[in-house]
Amino acid sequence: MNYFSQITLLITHYNRSSSLNRLLATLKELDIFFAEIIVSDDGSDALHLKELRQFQATYKFSLITAEKNSGLGNNINKGQKEVKTPYTLYVQEDFELQVVFTDILRESVTLLEKDSALDLIRYFAHFRYPYLSDYATDFEEVTIPAIALDYNKIYAYSDTPHLRRTSFCEKFGWYAEGINSDRMEYRMCISFLKKKGKCLIHKDFKSIFKHLNFEEEPSTVVRPSYQQSTGIFIGTLRYIYRQLRYNFDLISF
Repeated sequence: MNYFSQITLLITHYNRSSSLNRLLATLKELDIFFAEIIVSDDGSDALHLKELRQFQATYKFSLITAEKNSGLGNNINKGQKEVKTPYTLYVQEDFELQVVFTDILRESVTLLEKDSALDLIRYFAHFRYPYLSDYATDFEEVTIPAIALDYNKIYAYSDTPHLRRTSFCEKFGWYAEGINSDRMEYRMCISFLKKKGKCLIHKDFKSIFKHLNFEEEPSTVVRPSYQQSTGIFIGTLRYIYRQLRYNFDLISF
């Protein structure tokens, strides 16, 4: 048995009970246990809530419900406020961890205990962060130079799977509520950089967690087409806008 007494697993959920079941089943298969598992639900439909209550008998988690859907920021906040352990492992329900995670998590706890300045350890990314330096055998540290022209520098923080100190929101603020999930994440990215957060990213960030989007439970995030266009004209405008906006926000927020 792999028991992490200093960690609470916080999972945010909305209308994707089958995905949640896959994540929890993998934990059981890998014999991983935490001080507590908290599932924070964002006003899911009755059918999914019924499934969640049935899962509780098998997986022994605390379920925090909501009367209505209030967005990811609210959902993270209400779950985080219930965490009592020093560390929080945050995972959204549509991720599935891989067998290598047990040893990586154990090493992560050791690093957090050795380095009191360390705020966050990330296990997943959609692309390699542009400014990294070696930190430990399996980890790299976010190290942004004084002149950093790549606007992707703001993504030192991410809502993808990570381990953080439970005091994280005391330092960087609570998640913004009443706005869409992308804007909420963006604001935390800016806060993390402005308040000089210290972050590590695992070198093998593509192999620890898999991001699953099944046809029967597709992503609930809807983005405008211009954000995803691969056309040269739209891509150029998007690059110029982000370069100006991101750097302006780092100064003005």
